[in-house]
Amino acid sequence: MSGAKKLKVGGRFIGDQEPCFVIAEIGSNHNQDLDLAFRMIDAAARSGVDAVKFQTFRADSHYSKFTPGFSYLDNTDTHSLIKSLELDRSWQGKLKQHAEEHELVFFSSPCDSDAIAGLAALDVDLYKVASFDMTDQRLVGELAATGKPLIMSTGMATWSDIQFALDAAMGRGNDQLVLLQCTSLYPAPANLSNLRAMATMRQAFDVLVGYSDHTLGDHVALAAVALGACVIERHFTTDRSLPGPDHVFAIEPDEMSEMMKRLRDIEAAMGDGLKNGPRAEEMEMAQKGRRSLHALVDIPAGTVIDSSMLTIKRPGLGIRPSLEAEVVGRTARRDIIADQWITWDML
Repeated sequence: MSGAKKLKVGGRFIGDQEPCFVIAEIGSNHNQDLDLAFRMIDAAARSGVDAVKFQTFRADSHYSKFTPGFSYLDNTDTHSLIKSLELDRSWQGKLKQHAEEHELVFFSSPCDSDAIAGLAALDVDLYKVASFDMTDQRLVGELAATGKPLIMSTGMATWSDIQFALDAAMGRGNDQLVLLQCTSLYPAPANLSNLRAMATMRQAFDVLVGYSDHTLGDHVALAAVALGACVIERHFTTDRSLPGPDHVFAIEPDEMSEMMKRLRDIEAAMGDGLKNGPRAEEMEMAQKGRRSLHALVDIPAGTVIDSSMLTIKRPGLGIRPSLEAEVVGRTARRDIIADQWITWDML
């Protein structure tokens, strides 16, 4: 595996040694209401995320009208449902502007050539391939040809599925790629999250990795960050009781805000991995709370010190215990009273 990797997205970077890039996946939760979409962007911005993502599809080019219903959606007619979730593409410029006014990256999962062209005309900084679409090498190749970074979810994928998708992107000269571990269930149980697959994909494909989270709560996403995810994607809503298939398992604004606080704490807690002694903030504890050599008895000046005269206790203001052998046999330069820590100038 090669060294540190980074991708530039607008005015920021995604990748190693960078803050985790967190996406509020609004998707189709706009419910075909532009005002609701604006309110969701506002709420996402307040929660502290980095980006908002939508989904750009048309039912007629997205699903066959003969597609069976999904059991988790009570076998509702799929084509009709998808039709009711379409994003009005004329909104996208307004949504992008609104997001950027809040310093958020705006992007989408385009599901057809026209969707790609529309987003490219808006000069979006990033694209997403959904798990269901990553086996469409034609679509992946078209997205890669934009020259912009590409995030691909890998729910349900085999190793060959991933390799074919990567080949399709790299074959168009685009290696600005992130693979997201994902479980394509809504909601997804924690035990099927397989977070270790992130490290396996990083090792196998030498690309950046992250996690697209469909679980309930924030603990699995936070674990993914601790395991090295440079991108986290969460379905987002202002209210889980709103109608629509993706609201019920989405995260609400207050919950997203709390997740972001925990996530940034985890990043800060990871540190640099070095062990270089006390931090400056720990110095008082090191001096007063650690142990050092102390006089067990009064030691008059001129006395040759032996180990029976020494004890080890706190504070750590004296000679460190590991140097006891260097103290034994030396002569006390002055009187050392019992219970006093011993320093080199006393010897």
